[in-house]
Amino acid sequence: MWQVIYEELRDDGLEIIAVAFDAAGAAAVAGRIRANDIGERPEVLAALMGWAPDLWARQSPPTYPCLIDESHTVADLYGMVNVPQAVWIDEHGRIVRPAESAGVIDMAKYMNRETFELPADVAENGVKARNSYIYALRDWVRNGSDSVFALSPAEVKRRLRGPDENAVLAATHVKLGRHLFAHDTLDAAKRHFAEASRLAPDSWNYRRQSMMLDPGSVGELNAGPDFWAAVDALGDADYYPPADLSPG
Repeated sequence: MWQVIYEELRDDGLEIIAVAFDAAGAAAVAGRIRANDIGERPEVLAALMGWAPDLWARQSPPTYPCLIDESHTVADLYGMVNVPQAVWIDEHGRIVRPAESAGVIDMAKYMNRETFELPADVAENGVKARNSYIYALRDWVRNGSDSVFALSPAEVKRRLRGPDENAVLAATHVKLGRHLFAHDTLDAAKRHFAEASRLAPDSWNYRRQSMMLDPGSVGELNAGPDFWAAVDALGDADYYPPADLSPG
């Protein structure tokens, strides 16, 4: 879907690099990045992700780089704990906005878990959040550092998620888990990914990965009982904290 925004803004200087996090590599995500028949993507997915009908109708396969990060290195470096999240980086290589939800809000708690359908008011709020994020992105691409959505270095520093000792240890377990998974030592790999999830409970990237290593799970949507139990355990906390688009 970001292809629509990329085509609109690339002449203004926008570059997009998409990164998928999965230890199984291309086997898990290639078919989703470049679907053979993009028209088969269900409209219920558009509602769940907050895409307005006019943008969804113009969806096309991406022409920007789509990378697969089997070791979760990019997530660790930029403090990404869920997908989709985004980091804005200017032409000088400076972070303008650190990792935040890329226009999605917490709607999973309200959807029908069998049909993935949403109540109309929840879906409407999702579209508003997505459109607000796209508006901010357009403003930044066209106005650069003069954009009200371009955060000051001090505000970027305040919002950055610095790694604590548990996060560093969790990343080490992910590296070990990835190594063991690549060498077909599945049970040991799962133990390390599970330990990473315990040490860094805010990382849904780690948590989902720990649930999706079995051969029958690779490439499937993570929507099993264990995932929903973890979502329910959040209580009033957000699965997708909304992006703070207040001027910085």
